[in-house]
Parts: sequence; structure tokens; C-alpha cells
Amino acid sequence: MKYNGIELGVNFVGREFENPFILAAAPPSDELGMVESAFEHGWAGAVLKTTSVEGTPVPLVYPMMSYNSYSNEKLIGMGNIDLISQYHIDELEKRVKYLKKKYPKKIVIVSIMGSKKEEWQLLVKRLEDAGVDIIECSFSCPQGSMGEAPGAMLSQSIDATEKVTSWVKEAATNVPVVIKITPQVTDIVAVARAVKNGGADAICASNTVPSLMGIDVDDFVPYPKVHDKSTFSGYSGPAIKPITLRTISLIAKEVGLPITGTGGPTTWEDAVQFMAVGAYTVQFATAVMHYGFDIIDDLTDGLSFYMEEKGFQSVSDIIGKSLDKIVEHEQLPRKGKPVAFFSNKDFCVKCRECFVACRDGGHEAIEIEPDTGYPLINEDKCLGCRLCVSVCPTNALSIKWL
Repeated sequence: MKYNGIELGVNFVGREFENPFILAAAPPSDELGMVESAFEHGWAGAVLKTTSVEGTPVPLVYPMMSYNSYSNEKLIGMGNIDLISQYHIDELEKRVKYLKKKYPKKIVIVSIMGSKKEEWQLLVKRLEDAGVDIIECSFSCPQGSMGEAPGAMLSQSIDATEKVTSWVKEAATNVPVVIKITPQVTDIVAVARAVKNGGADAICASNTVPSLMGIDVDDFVPYPKVHDKSTFSGYSGPAIKPITLRTISLIAKEVGLPITGTGGPTTWEDAVQFMAVGAYTVQFATAVMHYGFDIIDDLTDGLSFYMEEKGFQSVSDIIGKSLDKIVEHEQLPRKGKPVAFFSNKDFCVKCRECFVACRDGGHEAIEIEPDTGYPLINEDKCLGCRLCVSVCPTNALSIKWL
């Protein structure tokens, strides 16, 4: 589909998406009306929240959300102790049929989780019969550990990952299978290779990061408080984007499976970064929960104008464009000398943050001019570490090469 005259459609695992933006398996995709609203707003697809066979216990507790804030930003990261959907496969079958009839061009994906081979394969067959476009398997929830280790995630076991992937693929005759993994492993490449060896069509990289969201220092109860107790949360939002970028890039470089990226995107620039390291589509959850379904307009407008400016003919022109620029540390070029300089001195507000950072965390290369109060950079002392650029609140500083 064209947006502002630019084609944003993308083919992923044989399915045609109107644009690369879809809802991740999360609260925004757990109610039928919410998915309909997302489709009406312009989202290309949705991963309906993880379902299970009838009778599977879903012991939800409330409140389940917590957050991290910094400075004036209240939600740099969100913690969630949500589990799988309260709706079982019988309800999801109905939703798939309804959505595909009403929105035939939208991509309907369902996330599934089983506890044994028969459950995984039954879920696949029933969704395939209902007309689902893609099946995503949640290997990143503790509920689906397959007994490998209590409280562990299925994709934290290489053997279990390959075995269960093969079960799902054995049952899927016409539907592509995507495996969603956790970043909480020692070797993400080994896990991704197990997914590939099991026969999956693609991989979802990745998921929330297990975290403890904070402690109330008055009563010492961690967040979110469920009376006087708490538990570990799945950490999402902008704070985990760098982890996701690393995960996607490693899988794209070392394994080669098609990737749908999720974990931290908020803006169209974030999506471009995900695609530049190998993602074909980008899944959003926390950003939608914070800002609403309307952000799809910013995503499609921003991406289309960016592509026009860069001269890209299709989304595929972006996919993987940064991979050859990611190298091992010893392969980094060692030539020239980087130093800090004022690229926009008029922006400087004389806050002295660069001075303090360089004095106590850099190389003592910044002084304060007594008469003007402006920072003064000593190029002989400056090594170009970029700490001053990182702390400058007004983007007055940059790095140049001598």
C-alpha cells in the first residue's frame, strides 16, 4: 500500500503486509474490539495475545503494571506481570474467522503456548482451520517451560527449542510458523539456530527482559505491589531497545532466518533501526499502550517521507542495511583522532554538565572560560570519548576527526 505516494508494503514469510507495523502479542491485542480499532486506524496486522487450550489456568493478578521514570520522562520502561490471555483457543478460533472475513487484507497472527506436544499441535491445527495467516509460538513465557526447569522459559533450553519447533512445524501444513524467543540467554545465536534447525519459517526477536522494577523504600515492597508482595516483571519500552537491536543483528548476521522485531520501538526512526539490522516487520506494544493506536499515522508518515528523502523504492531497501557496519571490536578502524567541538555553540546554555562529566568521568579536557562562562575544549587533552556529547542537554556538541 502507498502512503504519501511511497510503497510501504512488505512481504514477510509469504504474507503481504500493507506496511511493516503490527501489534505485538500484548494487552492491546487481547480484546477483539481493540484489534478492530487498530485495523481501522491503519495497522497492517496484529499478533493476538498468547492463547492456550481450554482448561489452562490463567491466574492473573492486579495491579500488573509498573514503570521506570527519569527526569521528565515517566515511562522510559514498563514492567508487566501479565501472563497469557484469559481467552482460550475456542474464543480465538472465532476471532480469527471474524477478523479475516471483515479485514481480508489485514494479517491476523495468533500467539500460542502449550505444555506438551499434543497441545502445541492441536492449537496449530485449530488455528489453521480457522484461517489464521501466521502462527507465533511463545517460547519466552515461564508458563511454557515444558518441564525443563520450573520457572524457566522454553527458549532458554536449546534442546527444547528445537524439539518443540519441530512439533509445531510438523502440524502446520499451510501456515508459516514464527518462534518468539527471550533475550535472557547466554547465547542468542545458539537459540536462533535451534529455531532454524527445528524448521521454523521466521523468528520473533525478542521479548521483554525479566526485571525487578524497583522497591518502595518506605515499606520495602517491590513494584508492582500486590498487597505486601511482588514478583519479577517483564521489562519493555524504550529502555530495552538497545538490547533488541543487538539481538536482531546477531540473528540476522549469524543465522539468516527472517525476523520480526519487537522490544522497545516507539517511533518510525526506531522501526528503521530495527529494519536496518534485519527486521522485516516491527511489532509495537508499550508505545501503543502509552500513546494509543493513533501513532500508526506518525509511523507511516514518518517512514514514507524518510524513504522519499533517501530515495528508497521499497522497505526491503532498508532491511539489513547496517549489518556490514557491525564488526568485532578489534576490527574497528584506528586512524585519525576524534575530538569534541561546538557544532552549535548558540545552543549552549552554560549548564556546565559537559565540564563536570569530562572532569570527573572523562579526560579533564574541558575548562570554563572565566569571562563568558562557556566551556572551552582542549584538543590536546581530548580523546574523543564522546561523554560530553552524551550529557549535553541541547545538542551543542559533536565529534570531529582531526
